[in-house]
Amino acid sequence: MLSRLGALLQEAVGAGRRSHQLCTTCIRMGRPGESRKNSLTARMQNERQDENTPAKKTDIPWRLKQMLDILVYEEKQQAAAGEAGPCLEYLLQHKILETLCTLGKAEYPPGMRQQVFLFFSRILAQVQHPLLHYLNVHRPVQKLLQLGGTAAGSPTEKEEVHFTTILCTKIQQDPALLTYILEGKKVVGKKETSGHQDKSSSLEEPSSRVPKIDGESSEAQATGTHFPGGTEEPDNGLGENNLLASLIGLCKSKKSRVALKAQENLLLLVGVAPQAAATYLVQRSPLCSAMAEHLCQLYQAMPNFLDPADIATLEGISWRVPSAPSDEASFPGREALAAFLGWFDYCDHLIREAHEVVAGALARAVTEKLFVATLQPQLLHVAEQSILTSTALLTALLHQLCSPALLQEAVDFFVGSDRQPEAPEDSPHSLCSHLIGHCDHLSDEISIATLRLFEELLQKPNEQIVHTLLLRNLEGRTYVARGLPEPESYEDSLFLCLVPEEAKTSAFLEETGYDTYVHDAYGLFQECCSRVASWGWPLAPTPLDPHEPETPFFEGRFLQVLFNRMARILDQVIGDLMQRIQRVPQFSSKLLLVRKQLTGQVPGEQMDHQTLLQGVVVLEEFCKELAAIAFVKFPPNSPHLNLPPPPQRHV
Repeated sequence: MLSRLGALLQEAVGAGRRSHQLCTTCIRMGRPGESRKNSLTARMQNERQDENTPAKKTDIPWRLKQMLDILVYEEKQQAAAGEAGPCLEYLLQHKILETLCTLGKAEYPPGMRQQVFLFFSRILAQVQHPLLHYLNVHRPVQKLLQLGGTAAGSPTEKEEVHFTTILCTKIQQDPALLTYILEGKKVVGKKETSGHQDKSSSLEEPSSRVPKIDGESSEAQATGTHFPGGTEEPDNGLGENNLLASLIGLCKSKKSRVALKAQENLLLLVGVAPQAAATYLVQRSPLCSAMAEHLCQLYQAMPNFLDPADIATLEGISWRVPSAPSDEASFPGREALAAFLGWFDYCDHLIREAHEVVAGALARAVTEKLFVATLQPQLLHVAEQSILTSTALLTALLHQLCSPALLQEAVDFFVGSDRQPEAPEDSPHSLCSHLIGHCDHLSDEISIATLRLFEELLQKPNEQIVHTLLLRNLEGRTYVARGLPEPESYEDSLFLCLVPEEAKTSAFLEETGYDTYVHDAYGLFQECCSRVASWGWPLAPTPLDPHEPETPFFEGRFLQVLFNRMARILDQVIGDLMQRIQRVPQFSSKLLLVRKQLTGQVPGEQMDHQTLLQGVVVLEEFCKELAAIAFVKFPPNSPHLNLPPPPQRHV
């Protein structure tokens, strides 16, 4: 029976030799089309002895190939005319594609769905005539999309993603098709009751003339066909946004190649979407909510405890290159964390490439569902582990965030939009003030993790961050001492004097003061100047208003916390450093050994007073870095700053 089915399918489009008689034969064989379809139905109902034979083991694939060859050959013969030939007309008039789609949905015979996906992909790719504009192609395409991307681990995932790739390629060639495809749930044709129609009634014009009717019977209902394993199934209307639903489902595939190709296809769609399609994607499709919800699901799938150091190892993960666990960097939850960071990176790329309407809506959805509803309660939690994990995750997300729309939403989430100066008596309850408090937490781990979060935030190219955290309390004040002579030497001033000479060891290792830090600081300074050039900052301090009443200076909570921590560092080490080092035998030699250990010149080993010795070395380097930063902030063209251009580096 299956061999007869294949033969009848071939006959439906006019089997014949590749000759000048092909089209005539196709039309002649096609005229009793309805009777042939009835014959097909009867034979299928009466001959089921080999119905369990897989489709690929029958001659169906070969017959479908013959159908395609006929259509391609016909088109080449009529290349000059640019019109649909008789074979294509017959294929459309008699709903051959709908019949195949119904067979695929019923999986009759087994594996037929795979063959249908392959055939649809090939006919859309190889036939150059704009088929998607025809209702009797558009409708089965929509129905076929409904079959794909609905179940995880579908056996036809490979064929489904290839089919969507062909559709996206067609849409890329003609972006106006996107709206037509997305609105396909309403685009259905009127049920044909007669066995034969002329060309004008069956071949529709492009999308501007496609009729929109709310209901349609399925092919099985129209033909009265019954398939094994089920009864006559009415079609209650096409599901919404079949192409999007299929792509989003395939994006979540466990097969990395399938998921990657689906993600590329979705990226292509949002990139070519015209205004009408972009508006449709935002207002009438599940795109934004589905992407953000999956991100939250991946977050929930991670372990409750993740070490910030482990999270830092996966910063910058790319959605294009899934990270496979390795023995060197394996830890519990690594695979789940990589999946979460990879999907966030994909959302970020999607926002960056999408039409601005889609970009804004998707950025808001990610912010509301992930940042506000999911991560913010963890940041405000009293449990130390919740704070640590959520802070480290936010730092990792900020590190790889690139899209302007999502960055702006993230900035509003972190620091808010208040531009008024702070006052010491204020009692803010914003997330930003809460995070600033974490910078000086009782837990050193939380303090370090939060300081790292702010460091990542301050490196983002956004004026609102710098203004809200640092500048809004400094505006209107002047901090340049005019008319004072420039000091002759900077080696004996600044921060370098904070460390006693007895505690300095860099000179013994041929390290010349803070020269290496000067080059780094100069590079940072130049990069910052370049970054803020577009922000419209004045080149000179704003003159103070002589009538402005003098008010007590308040640097703002963020700088206040930083200065307080710096002050404690100086108190805890320099305050009694000279007394403590007198109690350490062979202090100088041990200090030099610790410096070599910290720089990797000698193997590390435990010794008495090691924490103190390490602290002294770190303090010396910290003071050298502060001195270098203060040094390069003088006008770069001054004679004392005759430095070569610094190497490019990340701030």
